[in-house]
Amino acid sequence: MKKIKVVHIVPTLSPGGAERVAVHIVTRLNRQRYETVVVSLSGRLECDLDRLLEEAGVEVRYLGKTPGFDYRMYSRLHRVLRDSQPDIVHTHIQVLRYALPSMLLLKHASLLHTVHNMADREVEPRARWIQRYAFNHGVVPVPVAEKVAASLTRLYGIQQSHVIPNCIPVDRYACPQTPRKEWRAREGFADRHVLFVCVARFAGQKNHALLLRAFTQGPASNPNAHLVLVGDGELREQLEDQAKDLGLGSQVRFLGLRADIPDVLGAMDVFVLSSDWEGNPLSVIEAMASGLPVVSTAVGGVPDLFESGKEGLIVQQGNVQGLSNSMAYLLENREARLSMGMAAAQRARENYDVSTMVQAYEELYEDVVNLSHTRNTESVLRKSPIPL
Repeated sequence: MKKIKVVHIVPTLSPGGAERVAVHIVTRLNRQRYETVVVSLSGRLECDLDRLLEEAGVEVRYLGKTPGFDYRMYSRLHRVLRDSQPDIVHTHIQVLRYALPSMLLLKHASLLHTVHNMADREVEPRARWIQRYAFNHGVVPVPVAEKVAASLTRLYGIQQSHVIPNCIPVDRYACPQTPRKEWRAREGFADRHVLFVCVARFAGQKNHALLLRAFTQGPASNPNAHLVLVGDGELREQLEDQAKDLGLGSQVRFLGLRADIPDVLGAMDVFVLSSDWEGNPLSVIEAMASGLPVVSTAVGGVPDLFESGKEGLIVQQGNVQGLSNSMAYLLENREARLSMGMAAAQRARENYDVSTMVQAYEELYEDVVNLSHTRNTESVLRKSPIPL
C-alpha cells in the first residue's frame, strides 16, 4: 500500500503546547502507513522537540524565518511543498499567512489546520480574513476542544467541525526519572513545603500577575507555601519585579525554561493556571498525569478536562479571590490534595493518552485522503469521453 505523505508546518519548534502536539502526532503515526515531514518556519532552537524528532527519524526542514514579517517564507515554503508533493498538509497556529498560497496550488493534497486556541485569539484581527478564506477554500479546521469549535462557529460561521482534543504521553509524566525528594533537595525545597506550580510562558494570556496577587492574598501567609513558575517570555522581568514588590522574594521561584517538566511536576503538590483564555492546554493534562490536583480559571476547554471538586478546583476567569481561596484550601488540606491528585491521574490515564489523539488524527487523515481521491476520480470521469 502506498504511504500517505504528511507535512506538518509550525512557526517554530519552541517548547509550546501547539508545537508539542505536532511533534506528538508525527512521531507516533503508523510508519507502515505514513511518511512524515516537519517544516519549521524559524531556525533550529535546540530544544527537546528537535531531539524527539531526531530520535524518531522524522525529517525536519528549518526555513530560517526572521522576527516579524518575512516575505522569503513564501518561496522557501513553496519549494518544500513542491518537492515533497504531500498528500496532506497539516498546519498549526499562525502559519496560514505564509502557507496558504502554496497549499492552494497543491492539486491533490488534503489541507488541515489544527485550531489550538479560541478562534478570536488564534491570530490578530487583521489576519482573520486569511483564516476565513482558508476555511472557505478547502482547509479543514480541527479544533482542540468543543469551546474552540463553538468559537469557530461564532467567528467564521463554521457549523460543524471535527474536534480532536489534545493528549500527551501519559506514562512519561506518571513516571518521572528523578524522585520527588531528590529533586526537592537539589532545588532547595524541604519535604514540609507545599509547592504550587505554573508551567506557562510569561505572556499576557497566562495572567501571572493575577496568580501572584492570589498567592499573596492567601497561601503566602503560610511560610511553607511556595510558588514555582516555569517558563520564559517577554513579561518575565516585570513579573519578577512584581513578586519583589509584593514581598514574595523568598516564596516565589522562577525556574525558566526546563526540559525536565515530568521531573518538575513530580516534585510539586498543586498545579495552578490563571489564564484569561486557552484552547486545550497541555500543561493541565501533564499536571493531571503527574498526579497533581489542578486549580484553574474556567477558560476554553479547561472545564472539560476535569470536574471541579473531584480532580481539582475551577474558578471564574479573573477572580483573584476565588483563585486565592482555592489555593489556600488545598494548602491546608493534604487529604484533599492527595485524593484529587489520584483522581486526576486516573482521569488522564483513561482519557488523555497520546495514542487516543493519534488514532483520531489517523482516522481523519484516512477520511480526507479518501474524500480527495473520490473527488479526483469523479472529476476524471466527468471529463472522460467514454460513455458510462
